Amino acid sequence: MVRIISDQSPRPIQMMFAWFFTILTAGYMLPWAIAATRGKANTGAIFWITLLLGWSVIGWIVALVMSLSSHQAVAIIE
Repeated sequence: MVRIISDQSPRPIQMMFAWFFTILTAGYMLPWAIAATRGKANTGAIFWITLLLGWSVIGWIVALVMSLSSHQAVAIIE
């Protein structure tokens, strides 16, 4: 049996804060909320990109693509 271990790690407190701020900012922080919900390892980077570069549409789209990208495989156990 092959088992793949990914970089996904749930952070429920961070997820609750992310969705609270997404609602508070009318969707501006949506990429961060998606990344926190999916348990992405680069959630912090997505937060800062959204916060600092999200005002430009390109920065917001980059953060959204990062949050929707697939998880990285950390180990494959056979």
